[in-house]
Amino acid sequence: MTTSQTPAPANVLSQDELKTLVGQAALQYVVPGEIVGVGTGSTVNKFIDALATIKDQIKGAVSSSVASTERLQALGIPVFDSNAVDRLSVYIDGADEIDGAGNMVKGGGAALTREKIVAAQSAKFVCIADESKLVQTLGKFPLPVEVIPMATQRIIAQFAAKGGVGKVRLKDGKPLVTDNGQYIVDVTGLQITDPLAFEAEVSQWPGVVTVGVFAYQRAQVCLLGTASGVKTLTF
Repeated sequence: MTTSQTPAPANVLSQDELKTLVGQAALQYVVPGEIVGVGTGSTVNKFIDALATIKDQIKGAVSSSVASTERLQALGIPVFDSNAVDRLSVYIDGADEIDGAGNMVKGGGAALTREKIVAAQSAKFVCIADESKLVQTLGKFPLPVEVIPMATQRIIAQFAAKGGVGKVRLKDGKPLVTDNGQYIVDVTGLQITDPLAFEAEVSQWPGVVTVGVFAYQRAQVCLLGTASGVKTLTF
């Protein structure tokens, strides 16, 4: 991992301002004349706002969620179906956690399946996050796993055998339903020391749609918002 730093303004920045800073910094990775992959979440929303300032320089975007699609379209950025695009030069998205090798935990916004699809379609993954998301070992943040509803309890039991505690994510007192019509199980108590092996194993469990470990589709670059500016990590 290598690092570089872009100085921040002299005043102390809030977390929201840091998100704006990394969202704007991500514009340097957008290739003019091409379609950009766009993720989901509050930090990505800042990137979408920044992207709108150069929308005349790109063809449009492929989006990882309904929410991001709606925001892009509201700002006048065309959104393409992923099946209509062969390859994306770059995918810009956030992370709930990222380690020193670019492996991530994602899915806090329940869009992990579509995020992983768009990431796999992209030549480069640029992660945008604040410095609190950088960890030595994945597992501090609850691990999101998108599952087929009928498999929920068995998958929770399989995580229990690994020392993890799984709970179905709720919204308004009922199981949250993803854009794909599935449930999310959030798992705490894990220490993911070998992200690649962990992702490969859990992905094989019947009923798992997507596990929120991004090791096969890890980041090549991470733009971290820090008190002293945007820190660029390359992996």
